[in-house]
Amino acid sequence: MDLFTTSLSLAGLQPPSDRQIDGIDLLPAILQGQLIDRPIFYYRGNEMMAVRVGLYKAHYWTWSNSWEEYGKGIDFCPGQNVSGVTTHTKEEHTTLPLLFHLGRDPGEKYPLSFASAEYQGAMERISNVVQQHKATMVPGQPQLNVCDKAVMNWSPPGCEKLGKCLKPPESEPKKCIWPH
Repeated sequence: MDLFTTSLSLAGLQPPSDRQIDGIDLLPAILQGQLIDRPIFYYRGNEMMAVRVGLYKAHYWTWSNSWEEYGKGIDFCPGQNVSGVTTHTKEEHTTLPLLFHLGRDPGEKYPLSFASAEYQGAMERISNVVQQHKATMVPGQPQLNVCDKAVMNWSPPGCEKLGKCLKPPESEPKKCIWPH
């Protein structure tokens, strides 16, 4: 999203005004090294999983992948598992989000204590940001949830020489469900 807005700025163009554009112009950061301080929201489908505000990141839900996927050898966090953070069941932390200080703990391995003054102060700021975000957010239609077997790689390079190219089926795009 930011690449779109930044590319327009680089070309000297304004973003379209007939729709909501949520990307920002990153040229000041790229060309002048300016710090852009804005919240970053992490979603999985329609669920806000975490938010980063400054050097703090609050996890409202934790879930890496299902036990079924994990049992098949699919591990999204190999060697990075953190007890209570990388979970194979969807765990809710909306009442007391897990909070990390990314400057001191970039690997998000040591959540701050819920009782600490640092946690309380940071979560007060983050909660306000999240409330404003949820109050003003307009959900969009997913654009990457279309599956079509016709666009798979049916003819990899060199298949002609081997006489092994497959004819792709007719295009039948349909909505697909992703398990994560």
